[in-house]
Amino acid sequence: MSLIDHLKRLDEGIAGIRKVIPDMPEDAALCRTLLLLAEYMQAEFEQQLRPYKLNDSEFRTLAILLSRPDGTSTPGELCVYTSQGATNMTRIANALVKRGLITRGPSAEDRRQVVMQITATGRRFVQKMLPGMFPSLQSIFSGFTPTDRRHLKRLLRKLAQNLTQLEHEAGDPP
Repeated sequence: MSLIDHLKRLDEGIAGIRKVIPDMPEDAALCRTLLLLAEYMQAEFEQQLRPYKLNDSEFRTLAILLSRPDGTSTPGELCVYTSQGATNMTRIANALVKRGLITRGPSAEDRRQVVMQITATGRRFVQKMLPGMFPSLQSIFSGFTPTDRRHLKRLLRKLAQNLTQLEHEAGDPP
């Protein structure tokens, strides 16, 4: 089933619920639409990574390490940047070390702290694979003007702020 078909079914479902619960906010449809689009974008992204034998969390870890001036980070920092738990970060590190894309060892400043660093091979790997993913990414946002992109970015950040506020009100850490 295509994404457009899924969106039509989503709209039909929301309309059906509105018949039973007329005061259901339009926000429910917006939320479900965002979630559906995120699923499709995630699936597209994972399909792009498959030929490289990477999953999304491994890719994000490599990308973060590549973005760092010295190519290093601690597992704890990477957990925050990639939204992964410590156990999964260990699995990610093991997989990337095995492929020679990163190294993992004690910090030179504090031998008790573990540091992960992208290797020259890892750097070349990301620099080679990433441009191949650009056409798909550009297709996703084709028809969006620079202004559209700025507005979307601003609105998504506004949504993120609202979610952060909701977490804070629920007693979760901001």
